[in-house]
Amino acid sequence: MTALRATAPRTPLGRRFGLLMGALLLSSLGNGLCFPFTSIYISQLLGLGGRAAGGYFIAMAAASFAAALAGGPLADRGSPHRVGALGAAALAAGYALLAPADSVPLVLASGVCVGVGFGLFYASIVGVVDTAVPESGRRAAFAIRHIVNNAGIGLGSVAAGLALHGADTPAGTLRWLYLANGLAALPLIAVILGVRPRTRTEPKERPDGAQPSGPGPTYRSLLRARPMALLILAQALFAIVGFTQIEATVPLLLHDRMAVTLGWVSVVVAANSFALIALQPLLRGRLERLPETVVLAGGPVLWAVAFGCGLGAALAGQAAPAAVRYGLLLAFAVVFAAGELMYSSAFYPLLLRWSGEEAVGRASALASLAWNLGTASGPPLGLFIVAHASATGSWLALALGAAAAFAVTAALYGRTADT
Repeated sequence: MTALRATAPRTPLGRRFGLLMGALLLSSLGNGLCFPFTSIYISQLLGLGGRAAGGYFIAMAAASFAAALAGGPLADRGSPHRVGALGAAALAAGYALLAPADSVPLVLASGVCVGVGFGLFYASIVGVVDTAVPESGRRAAFAIRHIVNNAGIGLGSVAAGLALHGADTPAGTLRWLYLANGLAALPLIAVILGVRPRTRTEPKERPDGAQPSGPGPTYRSLLRARPMALLILAQALFAIVGFTQIEATVPLLLHDRMAVTLGWVSVVVAANSFALIALQPLLRGRLERLPETVVLAGGPVLWAVAFGCGLGAALAGQAAPAAVRYGLLLAFAVVFAAGELMYSSAFYPLLLRWSGEEAVGRASALASLAWNLGTASGPPLGLFIVAHASATGSWLALALGAAAAFAVTAALYGRTADT
């Protein structure tokens, strides 16, 4: 068994990281203002129909795929900061275009810009965050980034709900929200460029077997390395069996199969978000004393336990005391959040370690594409399960999905250099 690391003082993450997270929080808040309403806005409020809404998302997906593939090598050859700033600028332009949109061409142009923005941004943000913190602070930095992103989207969604509540002209209100979303990305451009290292740093030491310096590995050579291929597969599985299920499947499962009121569904979702914030400082030191491969494998284990709590609530049924039933659902939310933190504190440090500095952008692009594949396929799969299985069967299916993710991450055990 791998021994625990010796306890070490926590590494200060520094002012540059704080500025970056502040700008990311603002940008995520802007995204939260709009993303639940885009299809309704285009198809109904603008009167352009479902085809226009579908075209927007198709254009966004295609542009994101192409931009991620192109952005990875660009970030590796030049600076991830320039690529990230360009991605943030494309996001700002894309969302701002939806504010005055009144025709299909403008909607499609917005989709292309937003897709390019996401593709470039996620191909570069790993390198941007990594250069803003000392190497010993990587795990905490990526966990905090995950929390900041979720907190911003949550706050933005609340603000949008308040703005739209009782609005006489929802379309007009949404136009201002899309404009606000575009403006919220502008500080991110300035901060990404502002935290750029002023002098070229020496490459960090790589473990034995890492890729040598030079033009850098290609996408194909990265995926030929078994640890990297497993890591990218794990990324897709984390999205399919974990993150998309708590966002899309679990609320429907609670409401339709377990007769949980919408109010309690909201409480469970909110408890998950608050637990992320509360658990991070409590778990940070413990997680940093374990190898990344162990922490990564622990994430789906906790998700399986969380789904087991949901199964317990389903088996208890409505006849059980409310404290038991809803206590198990709140336990699900908290345990699932702990699994999210294990993923976020381990995945990207492993990606950085195994890609080598010459291929961080390409590896980030592969991770982004795997994530997009997972977020596209996870919700339909989960909703299919809920539609054709009982509450207990659905929770068991979700737990089996977590077991599949564990099987992949367990294969990575012992392949890190810090055992």
